[in-house]
Amino acid sequence: MAFDPLATIAALDPGMRNRMKEQNEFVYADGALPRRIKLLMAMAFDAAHGAENGVRSLAAQARAAGATDGEIAEALRVAYHLTGVGCLYTASAGLTERE
Repeated sequence: MAFDPLATIAALDPGMRNRMKEQNEFVYADGALPRRIKLLMAMAFDAAHGAENGVRSLAAQARAAGATDGEIAEALRVAYHLTGVGCLYTASAGLTERE
């Protein structure tokens, strides 16, 4: 990701940023669920919570981990079913290419 939304926190508290990075590595590591599935779950949560940049970042990470567009679409179907149409507006904005 080119833009780091936590750059200000990293500058203020590098130790906290390092702990967050370690936790991310732990949480998203392959285990009983593969990394791509965990990233799809997180993307769906971000869509449901209105986090457009999170959708963009997590979808890219999920794709890099082997997720398909079909898997992204199905994860968003579940988010929509559970939280409503707002998550689809967020997801659409997050998945739109921007210059």
